[in-house]
Amino acid sequence: MMNEKPFDLNMHTARLLMQEPFFASLSRNVSKAASTAIPTAGVRVNPDTTRYEMVYNPEFFAKLSDAERTAVLIHEFYHLVFQHVTERKPWSGQDVKPQEARQWNIACDLAINCHIDNLPQMACVPGVGPFADFPRGLSAEAYSVLLKQRQEDQDEQDGDAGDGEGSGDGEGSGDGEGKGNSGGMPDDSFDSHDGWGEADSTSNEIAKERVKEYLKEAASEAQKSGQGWGSVSSQMQREIMERLTTKVDWKKVLRYFVKTSRRASRRSTVKRINKRYAYIHAGKKVTRRADIAISIDQSGSVSDEMLAAFFSELNKLSKLAEFTVIPFDDRVFEEKVYVWKQGENRKWERVLCGGTNFNAPTAYVNKHGFDGHIVLTDLMAPKPKASKCQRMWMTTEYYARRPYFKTNERILAINVDE
Repeated sequence: MMNEKPFDLNMHTARLLMQEPFFASLSRNVSKAASTAIPTAGVRVNPDTTRYEMVYNPEFFAKLSDAERTAVLIHEFYHLVFQHVTERKPWSGQDVKPQEARQWNIACDLAINCHIDNLPQMACVPGVGPFADFPRGLSAEAYSVLLKQRQEDQDEQDGDAGDGEGSGDGEGSGDGEGKGNSGGMPDDSFDSHDGWGEADSTSNEIAKERVKEYLKEAASEAQKSGQGWGSVSSQMQREIMERLTTKVDWKKVLRYFVKTSRRASRRSTVKRINKRYAYIHAGKKVTRRADIAISIDQSGSVSDEMLAAFFSELNKLSKLAEFTVIPFDDRVFEEKVYVWKQGENRKWERVLCGGTNFNAPTAYVNKHGFDGHIVLTDLMAPKPKASKCQRMWMTTEYYARRPYFKTNERILAINVDE
């Protein structure tokens, strides 16, 4: 009898994830390679390509049922969602004991396994087996604290500060069956976490931006799919969407606009030496500035609470620069356009209350030659015409997750409760 071919995960992934549109989309951006160098599976950033890859043991996968194979795939992809792969470990830059490393590996698995059904028996799950007293839904950091406290209690009970037999300081087998560890605890997580957070800072940052794009694409596909998000719970859906929503930091926004939108004006001045014709022609003085317009949606769909939140953010921005404020609904109220000078504080006001037309402020900004345009709105209107300058959208977290139209322009979110 001829030997069976090794299990090839690439031949089965699409079939296994047929009912999981979100994870199927993520899977297409993660290369998969077989290796017997690891006992089960693991996902990491390739330091050379800065792309994500999953390495799996074909012998391990061959023994699993289809349901378990699907669960292991989802487990690995959740490590991307939770950014376990690119975030450095809590002890970054410090000496770490093998026991602490194992605790962190288990903590990461506990943080995601409560969201997955049909995992192999060796998996670490809150509320199950040695973790029966652990609550579900905590972060890896929180589980790490619980694991550390448990180990300290066990060491105190043993009376030898963890140095005696069964303390868990020996080298673990990595099979997840609880050998050589006190209290029936697994030696380590069932999958490989090698290489997490160990790439250089540039590679890690590139990888983080890549996974954001992967998550946006996957969320979009899940929302369009007739099957929805598959096994992803509504709570997890909200968390994923919140991870994709950029929090407003006006200092960073202003720096971005000034850096990418500013233009230079040059004029002659005898006070500056001409580098090419010294003392023959006057030198040139270069002044760089950014003329920023901020359009405030005052339509009926924008609540007083939202307007108050918008003005609160503008008061913060005014500490850094001056800008032109353009009130609008279905038109621009030109009589109320004004320059908000640096250092000024203003109370919010409503001067219009009609429908919403984003073409109105866009046309006004295009006509007057601004360098950058920020629109404060609930996004509840059709997509406007193209802007001649850079344009950003500012809204609440609620509307940032539910935009009326699609755009590749940046959407910033604020919390109206702050």
